[in-house]
Parts: sequence; structure tokens; C-alpha cells
Amino acid sequence: MQDDADNRYGLIAQSLHWLTVPLLAVAWALGTFDEVLPKGAARATGLSIHIAVGLAILAMLIVRLPWRLVSAPAPEPTEFGRWMTVWTDPVARITHYLLYAMLAAVPLSGIALQFAHGAGLPLFGIAEIPSPWVYDRAFAHTVKEIHEAIANALVIVACFHAAAALIHHFVFRDSTLARMLPRRKAS
Repeated sequence: MQDDADNRYGLIAQSLHWLTVPLLAVAWALGTFDEVLPKGAARATGLSIHIAVGLAILAMLIVRLPWRLVSAPAPEPTEFGRWMTVWTDPVARITHYLLYAMLAAVPLSGIALQFAHGAGLPLFGIAEIPSPWVYDRAFAHTVKEIHEAIANALVIVACFHAAAALIHHFVFRDSTLARMLPRRKAS
């Protein structure tokens, strides 16, 4: 749970948030630059890692959403927020909802893409869910376009989210970013 004394996110929320960042970067890079990998085992390994990371992001989101509902601290009152509250609060709220929606949509569309190829969904090398569909080239192409578009949009919105956090920290000098960082030990 969060530390109510200073309105910070708790360790679990912070961990899920910061673990999502590198996983998202790895999944996006492997998906975007997959054709750079040599055909054969290297490309197949890249795809396996891409799928596993996408499933891990989805699994963390399944934990993260209910956790956020019950343990998120109240929005941070800021000087910027006092004079821009008319539009910044809705923009921040919409951005968070959009991030969560895309964090679900990208892996789910990736699962649909795997099935559209008529391929099973590997579950971390432990098991595989067989495809409920036969291979459909046109459908797979459409799903791939959707998957890539949402993934690219997710990265753009995530960068916007990170930029906003940095602006809050360095320009407005409020604790918006610090609430999502581990507490520093007093020296």
C-alpha cells in the first residue's frame, strides 16, 4: 500500500511501474527491429522473447489495475495544477487511462496476431495455447498493422508521460515524480 504520510506510491506500485518501462522498451524494440535479426533461430528467439515480454506486461497489468484502484494516492496538488487545473487534471487522467488501455491492447492484439498466423501462443516455454484459427494472411496483415500502430502510439504516449513527469520534477519542482521513486535514505 502507499505511504499515506507523504502521499507516495507504495513499493508494489513502484515496482510494477518501473518494471513495465524496460519490458515495454524490449518488446517494442524486438517488434520494431525484428527484421534486423538473421532469419532462422535468431529471429525465432527474438519473437519468443517479444511474446514472453508482452505476456509479462499483460500479467503485470492484470495485477497493477486492481492494485491501483485500491492503493493509488490522491493526485498531487501542485502550483501548476492550481492555475491550470481546468485542463491538466483531465489530461493527466485521460493519459493514464490511455496508457492502461494500450498496455492491454498491444499484448491482446499480439495474441490475436499469433493466432491469425495459425500459430500457438507459447506461455514462457512452459506450455502453449493452440491457435483457435487457421492461418489467414489478409486477417494477419490487418491485425499486424493494428498491433504495430497501437504499440507505436503506446511508446509515444509513454514518452509524453515521462516528459510530463520530468517537467513536474525539474520545472515545477513538485513531488509528482518523486512519489513514484523509491524513498531516499536520510544521510
